Amino acid sequence: MIIGIPKEIKNNENRVGANPAGVQELVKHGHTVYVQSTAGHGSGYSDDDYRAAGATVLPTMEDVYATAEMIYKVKEPIAYEYPLIRKGQLVFTYFHFACEKELTEAMIRQGATCLAYETVVKDGALPLLQPMSEVAGRMAAQEGARFLEKPQGGKGMLMGGVPGVRAARVLVLGGGIVGYNAALVAAGMGANVMIADISIPRLRQLEYMLPKNVRTLYSSQYNIELELPTVDLIIGAVLIPGAKAPHIITRDMLKMMQPGTVMVDVAIDQGGCFETSHPTTHSEPTYVVDGIVHYCVANIPGAVPITSTRALTNATLPYAIRIANMGWKEACRADAGLAKGLNVVDGKICFKAVSEAFDMPYTPVEEILK
Repeated sequence: MIIGIPKEIKNNENRVGANPAGVQELVKHGHTVYVQSTAGHGSGYSDDDYRAAGATVLPTMEDVYATAEMIYKVKEPIAYEYPLIRKGQLVFTYFHFACEKELTEAMIRQGATCLAYETVVKDGALPLLQPMSEVAGRMAAQEGARFLEKPQGGKGMLMGGVPGVRAARVLVLGGGIVGYNAALVAAGMGANVMIADISIPRLRQLEYMLPKNVRTLYSSQYNIELELPTVDLIIGAVLIPGAKAPHIITRDMLKMMQPGTVMVDVAIDQGGCFETSHPTTHSEPTYVVDGIVHYCVANIPGAVPITSTRALTNATLPYAIRIANMGWKEACRADAGLAKGLNVVDGKICFKAVSEAFDMPYTPVEEILK
């Protein structure tokens, strides 16, 4: 198969679809890999590194899209890339369609085959979302700590406090991979952490796994509202795979918080779990609503691309090799979990949560794979 790795062009997105180690494995399996010039620079890889791994380096994004059968990247295509995508071309990346109607309509219009990392399933987990969830969760605590500083608009609190002065109070909404990692790092910084979820078995597990300065809370509006007057940092980590995130914190609830409280919405890729959230970038990461600092960067792991690219390649590469070896249709027929990654194929939406988000026709993936 001919595989193309374009340079990411989203704001401050420094990751790349695969590192040279991943390219080398694809080439060893007999596939041809084209990499756009400078695609790896943000992650610490030169064009010569890719050439040494067996790739051919092409000068422009247009060259990569025009040549490749499979586009292997990190973030969803943006408007500039839409017309470059050919009918039947496989795009293997994060899409998060449910909060991006324009993107969904563009991929339908282009007739692309869209295999989304975030909805691939294995043993009940999301293996291609997990590594970036780990990075985003850990960074959410770091960024929350930074924006609690007074010059950044926060209250002016140190996460861990000092002897005789209380530590920051952190509320983590969601006990999945993001929430666990956020709570772990916040606790490691010395904060008093509360992690909320609707699954009692998961709360029991978290109580056992996390340090003693982390307590668990059943997630209900009543319980959350009780915490808001004294909380200093809220990390939103709610996920419904492939669907829009529910609004756990409404605008009215902001009035219950103290000015300078920080909210980090890690669910912003799926529309955000705070009603007042809208996507921000690493160059302008925050804004203030009713005195509350909102951090809603849509590609949090892009700030640490060396770590993120290595972790992402480790996760996606076995799937990329399988797809390249078998073709996407046969690979999805052989692996029902991989088939769940199909969101849009040949102008048809085949992931139900996406069709429901926009009230658009739905075609079961089984029909696509016949």
